[in-house]
Amino acid sequence: MDTVTLLAGAAAAALTAVHIGTAVVTAVRQRPRRRGARVANMPDVTVIRPLKGIEPFSHATLKSTFDLQPAAAEILFCVETAADPIVPIVERLIADHPKVRARLLIGRDAISGNPKLNNLAKGWNEAQYNWIAFIDSNVLLPSDALVQLASKVDGDTGMVCSPPVGSAPVGFASKLECAFLNSYQARWQTGGDAIGYGFAQGKVMYFRRAVIEAVGGIVALGTEPAEDAAATKIIRAQGLQVRLVDRFFEQPIPERTLKEVWARQLRWSQLRRASFPVPFAAEILSGSLLPLLLTAIACSSAGIPAMPILLVLFGVWYNTEHLLARFLGWPSTVIYSVTRDALLPLLWTQAWMSKDFVWHGNAMRAERTTEPQALNAG
Repeated sequence: MDTVTLLAGAAAAALTAVHIGTAVVTAVRQRPRRRGARVANMPDVTVIRPLKGIEPFSHATLKSTFDLQPAAAEILFCVETAADPIVPIVERLIADHPKVRARLLIGRDAISGNPKLNNLAKGWNEAQYNWIAFIDSNVLLPSDALVQLASKVDGDTGMVCSPPVGSAPVGFASKLECAFLNSYQARWQTGGDAIGYGFAQGKVMYFRRAVIEAVGGIVALGTEPAEDAAATKIIRAQGLQVRLVDRFFEQPIPERTLKEVWARQLRWSQLRRASFPVPFAAEILSGSLLPLLLTAIACSSAGIPAMPILLVLFGVWYNTEHLLARFLGWPSTVIYSVTRDALLPLLWTQAWMSKDFVWHGNAMRAERTTEPQALNAG
């Protein structure tokens, strides 16, 4: 066996083994459990949810905040302007749940170039409790969400997060987004967490206020283009760990266009490249195209027919994902995973070539800085 055959075959086998390994770890850690997480002494928690505009599932996701058991000690909804169409929905929910301590905060603090962080700032300033949960408005919370988050806290935990799991997709583009979120991103984040290399995820961030205050408060989350990247570095710099919940929370995915899915995935890729360039560089190894190519090279070098082996590898790769999704109740069809993997090299390349993007009407740049980014809203 020549060197080319050996190296290409070994690399393809290693990448496939990692793919299967992360799927197995995800299945074990995310598996449904008959008995939920338990915490002896639940701390009081301030839940802060930033709002902007309405999505098809907004009422359901925001109402889930009021259904938490145990209830949050206080709920703070943050919106920039009273004219935002989400305001009447929140006001009605607050009125319908008079026993829940909830408030709507209106206004904007320009503390960084991150519009979401600027929106969250007033909630941070108003929060009454040491434990805080930043939760995006499009996350559907299970009733035991706070228990799940608190149960992952131990002596070296700086933050507990939940990456989003896409659910209830409508149409091809929405199902494609689920293929990105679930059996790709959630799987890789679970694998990283399993080896003690967890990353904060901005969808849900649960932490002690003192951890962030130790480095200057909420303004410190503006030292990276995304607040979760800044949080990851802040936590690690203090010798602490980012943990993930055992069962990720859902994000219902409304109908989208392919252009919207591309823009969202490109934005997230740009942000990962800006804040974590070395791990991002390795993302080119994560899809199926490289192991398939390496297998073809190994077969050609060895002088054996490639097609049967490629078909077997293709089946192993995507059936692994499909079985993982079926086991965990995630939307899954092979066509969406194949389409995603075809797009990954294009996203990866484009993320290296471009820095600018638009988020909720705000012109932003995926670029690191040691100071809170200057506001660049459009």
